[in-house]
Amino acid sequence: MPSPQQARAQASAITSGKTDPEVGAAPTSQLRELFDGPRLSPGQRRIAQYLIEHITEAAFLSITDLAERVGVSQPSVTRFAAAVGFSGYPALRERLQAIALSTLAGGPAAEVNRSNELQAAVDAEIENLENLRRDFADPDRLIGVGRELSASTPLTVLGLRISVSLAEYFAYAARRIHPDVRLVTRGGSVAYDAILQSREAGGTWLLAFDMPRHAHETLTAIRVARSAGLKVALVTDLALGALADEADITFATGTGSRLVFDSYAAPGVMASALLQAMTDADPERTQARLEDYEQIAEQHQFFMRD
Repeated sequence: MPSPQQARAQASAITSGKTDPEVGAAPTSQLRELFDGPRLSPGQRRIAQYLIEHITEAAFLSITDLAERVGVSQPSVTRFAAAVGFSGYPALRERLQAIALSTLAGGPAAEVNRSNELQAAVDAEIENLENLRRDFADPDRLIGVGRELSASTPLTVLGLRISVSLAEYFAYAARRIHPDVRLVTRGGSVAYDAILQSREAGGTWLLAFDMPRHAHETLTAIRVARSAGLKVALVTDLALGALADEADITFATGTGSRLVFDSYAAPGVMASALLQAMTDADPERTQARLEDYEQIAEQHQFFMRD
């Protein structure tokens, strides 16, 4: 009889294709698609990031107000609009307003209770998860990356500073279904050694987690991986910026920032979804490895009986 984990692996395979066509992509995903094509200057990236973070308000600003909020000149906003494919700022603002109005229409029905910060923090995480759910309406990109990560032997997982916990969770679970997972949680030359050895051993991909505050050493490690010939998949909170520019593919998920320390409900689900995609990529290997693990766990009594 299969273990609960084996049964879940068989029952929860991700189905390719858009499974919820009536629900559009999350606003951040729509904006990321809008802004990702051209190579933006640092000032233009600041404009794009401001629009992503404040879409429901920023979409209705005049060009003067937007330039003032971001700290750039009005001509810079005009050049940004042209860089992302619009005839001018009015045409860009019309597109932004359509995204903003769809966001407002699909937002939470209840007003956030500002007097209770704990409930407000949970509400913010629910919104992050709702956005992630809309992103998952078309899982083909996730499925493709899961296939690549599954095929990379060894597979390197990077998470430094506050991102260590996400990387450790992913690596712990991935070792159940993948023969060689290498976890990197220290920066500097230690990270470089591990990355270069992984590439020399035949690895093709590095999966990096990077949550705020974003560390220079993470960016440097990703650049080392790229220069060594590894491709990089990145799970982070920013759709644009230096880290996303260096990665081959970025999964941007919102983090909870209403409390003293950030919370990571959506990045945690994203990590689980990538694990599921790896599981689906090689079901025979997955099943064999889970069976072997269950035998060892039973033999050595790793777990208490519920």
